[in-house]
Amino acid sequence: MTVTLDRPATTIRRPGRLLAAAQLAGSLGDGAFLTCSVLFFTRIVGLSPAQVGLGLTLGWAVGSVAGVPLGHLADRHGARGSAVLLALATSVSILAFMVVRTPLLFVLAACLYAGCQTGLAAARQALLAALADPEHRTRVRAQLQSAGNAGLAIGAGLGGLALSADTASAYLTVFALDAVSFVVTAALLWSLPAIPKTLSARAGEPKLAVLRDRPYAVVTLLNAILLLRMPLLSVAIPLWIVERTAAPGWTVSALFVLNTVVVVVLQVRVAGRLASIGSAAWMVRRSGVLLFASCVAFALSALGTSPWVAFAVLVAGALVQVLGEMLQSAGSWEIGFALAPTDKQGQYQGFFGTGTSVARAIGPVLLSTVVLGWGLPGWLLMGGVFLAAGFAMGPAVRWARKNTKTSADAR
Repeated sequence: MTVTLDRPATTIRRPGRLLAAAQLAGSLGDGAFLTCSVLFFTRIVGLSPAQVGLGLTLGWAVGSVAGVPLGHLADRHGARGSAVLLALATSVSILAFMVVRTPLLFVLAACLYAGCQTGLAAARQALLAALADPEHRTRVRAQLQSAGNAGLAIGAGLGGLALSADTASAYLTVFALDAVSFVVTAALLWSLPAIPKTLSARAGEPKLAVLRDRPYAVVTLLNAILLLRMPLLSVAIPLWIVERTAAPGWTVSALFVLNTVVVVVLQVRVAGRLASIGSAAWMVRRSGVLLFASCVAFALSALGTSPWVAFAVLVAGALVQVLGEMLQSAGSWEIGFALAPTDKQGQYQGFFGTGTSVARAIGPVLLSTVVLGWGLPGWLLMGGVFLAAGFAMGPAVRWARKNTKTSADAR
């Protein structure tokens, strides 16, 4: 059984606001945590950068696997209750980081943290799919994205205060803040309407049907490739600016602020242009073109010796990049929802969300090697990859839609 609200958008206003508030709360804590956690583990705990990097990679690798079974539990036992429990488990995982003093414990805590985060994301997506009818869910998802970006920006500011203090107590205060933020997230999610379980066992049907859905797997793979834009912005571009361009060092912060503000202001408007899954595939295709263009701009920023010319080129590239980001986000949300069976949104969203974990796990090393190691050819290669993935999404979506109709007719 699936709960949907086939009524005007005003009927989902309160649940939408609660979901946005929950997203804001968790993102605020995460923004502070992500800003200063690496320095805490290296400067205070004494782990090496390589140990931290390996632990985070292993953690997100585990997270990419955990999303599907945890999403399946949300289908079987109710999305709201599952989301609340996973939010509380995320809080516990953050508290576990506070007592980490060895590489092994760090890896275990990172695996717990990433698994809870990806499971929570899948459960929240299933919750959104149940509370909002198909015409409104992508717009609501865009509102959640805007709230999440605002929370990350505010949290990053709080994390900056801890960085300025550079003491164990300051870092631990940030960790405690992040843990509390997920308790608040759990409370807000519990305030949402109860969602009955949507999946009941059928004879002969696999428990994790998404693992046998090859067209959906191809769509997820293409989305994961496009999601390499995340470490592109957070890892590759900052290193490129500092090591290869004449732009001032504060350009890194300026581009981050620019990206955050544009997404907060315009993401909902961009998502409002969606009318069908066909238009979603068009958005993803256009995003590939824009991401390619942004890669060209970033590559050109290394030419010349004028700091202000380099800064202007980087800003132009960042503006093109964030437009491609918003189109890719809106289009992929609609595709991920629309191609998933109504009673299996949890496991399907868990699988679709592995793209984020994969991008976080392999993106930093891959992009640093390709972009910093190869320079202009590396940027063009990455741009070409984005372009190819964007254009391949349309045929993949059509294949997946045909497979979905065939599976439905067979039941």
